Amino acid sequence: MLRTPVRRPGRRPDPQRAAGWSGPTGRRRPGLTAGWFAGAVAAVVLSALAGLAFGPASLPPLAVAAELLNLLPGVDLDSGLNDRQVAIVTQLRLPRVVLALLVGGMLALAGGCYQGVFRNPLADPHLLGVAAGAGLAVTAVIALRSGTGVLTGLPVTVPLAAFVGALGAVALTYLLGTGAAGPDRSTATLILAGVAVSAFLAAGQTYLLQRHVDTIREVYSWLLGRLATDGWHEVRLVLPYAVIAAVVVLAHRRELDVLSVGDEEAASLGLHPQRSRYLLLAAASLGTAAAVSVSGLIGFVGLIVPHLVRLVAGSSYRVILPLSMLLGGAFLTVTDVVARTVAAPAEIPIGVVTAFFGAPFFVLVLRTTRRTVAL
Repeated sequence: MLRTPVRRPGRRPDPQRAAGWSGPTGRRRPGLTAGWFAGAVAAVVLSALAGLAFGPASLPPLAVAAELLNLLPGVDLDSGLNDRQVAIVTQLRLPRVVLALLVGGMLALAGGCYQGVFRNPLADPHLLGVAAGAGLAVTAVIALRSGTGVLTGLPVTVPLAAFVGALGAVALTYLLGTGAAGPDRSTATLILAGVAVSAFLAAGQTYLLQRHVDTIREVYSWLLGRLATDGWHEVRLVLPYAVIAAVVVLAHRRELDVLSVGDEEAASLGLHPQRSRYLLLAAASLGTAAAVSVSGLIGFVGLIVPHLVRLVAGSSYRVILPLSMLLGGAFLTVTDVVARTVAAPAEIPIGVVTAFFGAPFFVLVLRTTRRTVAL
């Protein structure tokens, strides 16, 4: 009599396999391949070229590419662009495209990192109260420095306020999570602490908006996301923090694969789970705060891009994180082109465009996750 094999849903993952080893042969599993990396770099180049060529005043892409090559030392090509068009490319659009690449890369990298640390496919860069902290700080600065506010005349800028507010909210979330759960705190405790901090800070922001109605338009303009640049100032502001965050996260990306099998198995492989988890969270939060400080609140980038990478390139974070950083920059650059051209000469807030694509994707991910859990 034949027996029907019974599927065991509670199968324990293999820590050696998660760490990147292929079993008794001792060979390391392949990580990021040259093909995927080249494809992601090509996406970045094409999106940057589209961001420089298209807008209210469209320019020939080949001429724009030639003008970009002229920026290299020793290169002198005839692009066919006049002085006004050259100024549009190099002085107006190029800083904005570079900023979009940095912000999109940071948000997508942080999203992939959060999803690995929390082992939650719905995690995004605003999970720990980053958005609420930055929003409250920006609202306070705009409201209190206008008219006869207490900050009138002080050199407090919106990016600085957003950066400090975002990091302050993350620190508060960590403190609450630590105090609530003690030394054996879990990622679920941090998520709950982040929800509580976000709700509290959002209430403070609403109160300030009601007391200073004249600042609502300016605050909402920042909350909906923007990539408007004043030369290279914003790029120089976010670049150091983006480099630090990217180096730390990418250098520890293998540890996320180990953490995915659980803390006990990770510890058996010589990893300190809590130390690795909080180092990765701190680096991802630093990059997110820097991005938010110059761009406002742009949602769904950290949710969409890592999921797409996971679907097409595999589930290893050695692959997900570098590809997410590259493709996140390309995605935000393309959405910025859409925001600048759909209603030209007016400009749609880029956060509206990312939400237009991200909300249906979020529903799809939620349904897929529920179906997987049900199986």
